[in-house]
Amino acid sequence: MYTALRATSLTIAQYLRQGLETNPDLAPFFDAGSGGTMVVTLNTPQEMLDSDVEGLSVWLYRVVRDEERLNAPPVRVSPGQLRRTPLPVRLHYLMTPIVSTRLQASAETEQAIIGKVLQAFHSHPVLRGTDLRDDFSGTTIELIARLEQLTLEEVARVWDALEGSYQLSISYEVSVVYIEAEQELEQITPVQIIVPEFGVIVPT
Repeated sequence: MYTALRATSLTIAQYLRQGLETNPDLAPFFDAGSGGTMVVTLNTPQEMLDSDVEGLSVWLYRVVRDEERLNAPPVRVSPGQLRRTPLPVRLHYLMTPIVSTRLQASAETEQAIIGKVLQAFHSHPVLRGTDLRDDFSGTTIELIARLEQLTLEEVARVWDALEGSYQLSISYEVSVVYIEAEQELEQITPVQIIVPEFGVIVPT
């Protein structure tokens, strides 16, 4: 499905939101029922800062092909049809807590948010079943989150692209996400095998 990127992002954001809202230390910030105003959003950190919004930015900043699965062969579903191989991609997310310096102990709160994100994915790195949201709901899709070790140069490039000052952040790779072909089934000419004893046979 072409909405796989959106579904992945919404799944991750909702999973982290639930963890932050139910954590005793962070619920006062994120749980609206407890008076919290912080959010988990897919906007960039700079967009949050420009809008004076606090919380956690879950920003999809890079999409790359999964070369290991790229050459998987199509699947024959009938003598005259092949199921096109979907495009496998890996998604890279920058997790950035945005906390106003007006808040007392803002640095400590940022670090607590990052710590909760690390704990959430360390305890539950595979999202499946009831974790899934949007168009992934009710499917058998599995998303695997892995903490990335970015070099200083890679981190600098990301923040240069944002045209903002560096904020405490971590990066996660989520894989594997498949983008289905628009025409999922391809019509082909059935292969005919001639066997002298039986004539022409079309494999099923």
